[in-house]
Parts: sequence; structure tokens; C-alpha cells
Amino acid sequence: MKKLLIKNGLVIDPANNIEEKLDVLITDGKIEKVTKNISNSEAKVIDADGLVVMPGFIDMHVHFREPGFEYKETIESGSRAAVKGGYTTVCCMPNTLPPIDNQAMVEFINLKSKQVGLIDVLPIGTITKERKGEELAPIGELFKAGAVAISDDGSCVANSEIIRRALEYCKMFGIPVIEHCEDINLSADGLMNEGYYSTLLGLKGIPKAAEEVIVARDIIIAGEVGGKLHIAHVSTEGSVELLTWAKKKGINVTAEVTPHHFTLDESMLINYDTNYKMNPPLRTKQDIKVLKDALKNDIIDVIATDHAPHAELDKDVEFNAAAFGIIGLETAFPLIITELVSTGILSLSSAISKITINPARILNLKKGTLTVGVDADITIADINKEIEITEDFFGSRSSNSPFIGKKMKGSIEIVIKNGKIIYNKRILK
Repeated sequence: MKKLLIKNGLVIDPANNIEEKLDVLITDGKIEKVTKNISNSEAKVIDADGLVVMPGFIDMHVHFREPGFEYKETIESGSRAAVKGGYTTVCCMPNTLPPIDNQAMVEFINLKSKQVGLIDVLPIGTITKERKGEELAPIGELFKAGAVAISDDGSCVANSEIIRRALEYCKMFGIPVIEHCEDINLSADGLMNEGYYSTLLGLKGIPKAAEEVIVARDIIIAGEVGGKLHIAHVSTEGSVELLTWAKKKGINVTAEVTPHHFTLDESMLINYDTNYKMNPPLRTKQDIKVLKDALKNDIIDVIATDHAPHAELDKDVEFNAAAFGIIGLETAFPLIITELVSTGILSLSSAISKITINPARILNLKKGTLTVGVDADITIADINKEIEITEDFFGSRSSNSPFIGKKMKGSIEIVIKNGKIIYNKRILK
């Protein structure tokens, strides 16, 4: 039997309300014990003194671009980026070419993930065929093949009847409908948040209403028909108010926010740097405050990266022509520690729940915990260690990040997948 023993670390497992200095024993890829003073002469030992031991992180919103856009990212390069960020499970969105709208495409993602063999890359299927918003995709086939959710991310489903039917169908399978909320009639040709800075910079704005009217519509429909609704990349105060109302009403809706939306604001586009161009766009300082409060009050359940790699040719162009989006897997944890934990907005345990057990529960995954008997997916970090983000910091094939040159706290030191060390900055005994 292969054994690995993690000694003297601060174990944080929000699913089991654990936050204390404990040892973790792993046997044949599974968690065997989580308690004090474990000794085992057969085990390889990791001394985690001064480090935090957590369940492997889960990101329920990434873009790995394969198939169709491999020059930006592949499942292999995206997996490397995920590991560097402490993630052992990610869910890839279906806006590939061709899109993940049939059983064969789901099976392709699963096969490529197994061939790479680093982490679990779980496919999300489309809501509609070819992501055209016109006809439901074969949701039952997608689920049977292994899709953990459905979404037309990158596009909003404009047809309310289709969203209704999607929610109704997904009730049968217990999977969420993940909605990209954007009324394209309001946001068309927009480049940044509509307001003072869009006027100052002479750029067409995207009003907050473009997001909020769809959030409101989908919440109302979910309240009517049931099903699991998950709102992707929430960015505005109004969306938070709508989510607060929905949760008070008992509607089955969850939501996510990205690190860049609770960190960066619209004023940072002042130099027309395309690495600050994203959709939904960076909003105001007031929106950031409300998003942080929503995380604290559990109105927003999940922190997801919306990892969106683009090659230099997609970003190093005129602002109007540049692609939307930034990479985020490698910088998410440092931003969480620096912006949320170190500032006292979230406790460490609460922050960890947003990237472990909460997404696991939404997606019905037996992950995100250190419960005895589960797969030993573990991330070990030094939350006090300062790191500097440089261009060679990234495992991704792309480096479109606005955080290059920044210093943050929170260093991923060791990542374990199924009991195997897949990333290591430390010397082991």
C-alpha cells in the first residue's frame, strides 16, 4: 500500500467544520485518517508545519479552448495552470469549436482529461444546439456521457421558453443550468462598464441592466418551475440585490464571482490596457464593495476564475478589436488571501468553502472535503508567503493577466491528486 502522511499542518475542511492543527494519512489514494499525532513508518512524510492543508480546489468555470482554439490553451496546458493554482478539479465551458453539445464531445473532453492525467477536467454541456439559443441540446445524452452542468457561457440564452425547459429537464438529472446573464440588445458593441469612465475614454459602455434584467428573468422562471439555477460571474450591485431576494424567497439559485470582479474596477482601463477588458466588464468601486459583502453573507456561494486564455495576437491589438477575458487559475488563491482573508472580509475557512465544498455541492461532486474514504485531493499552501506575478509564473499557454508585476500573499506549495504529489515546491522526507 502506498502511504503519504501530512504532519503538523493547519487542516481546514469547511465541510466537516475542521480548523485545527492535525495530521492527514493517505493510503492508496484515499483519506484514511485526519487526527492528531499520527505515526506510520511506511509513509512518506510531508512536514506541513506553518502551512495550511485544504481539500483540493474546485473551479466550476474555466475555458480550456480545446477543441478549436488550441493556440490559446489546451486541456494539458490548462491542467498545468490549474495545478499551479492549487486546483485538482475544474469544469470546462462548452464554447469550443465545435461546442460541447453532444455525447461525442463530452466523451472527447473526458478522454483528453484522462490522457493528460493531471487533474479532473469535467465537461459542461451546452444548453442549446451549437450554442445558437434556438433549440435545446440533448440534455439527457450530455448528462449520461458525463456532463456535470449545462451552459451556453459566452452567450446568453435570449429565449425565456428555452431557459424554462432547460430548468425543467435538468430537474430530472439534478444538474444546474449555468447562465451567462447578458441582454445582447443592451450590451451590443459595448467594451466596458457604462458610466463616467466609458464617457471619459470614449468607449461604448455596457450598462449594468444588461446583466440584471436576465438575472431577474431567470430567477423568476426558476421560482416558477424549480430546477437548479446558477448565475455565472456576477458583477453588479443590482444582481446581488436580486440574488438576496431570491434566496429569501427560497428559490434554488446559486451564484459565483470571479477574483477580478472583486478586485479590479473600471478606472483601471484608463490606459486602454486590453488585459482589463472582460465580459462582464469591470464595474465600480461600489459594486466591488457589494460583491465582497455578498461573499461574506453567503449570497454569492462560489469563487470561480472564468479562466479565459487568449494569445498575444488576440490581446495586443486596438482596444475595440481585443478579445474579452483574462487568465485566472494561478492568481485566484493569492487574490483570495490578499483581498478577502488578509483584510478580514472572509475567514480563511469561509474563503476555502467557496472553492471547495460549495462548488462540489452545486455540481453533486464527491469532492471538496477531507472526509475519510474520499479521494485524497489536497492543496497545501503558505498563506503568509509573498509571491510576485511574472510572465513566467504561469502554467497556461497564455499570459493575458492584469496582475503581472503585482505582489500578493498566498503561495501554493504542494498539490496532491488521488494521493499522488503532482506539484511540489518543498523537499520531502
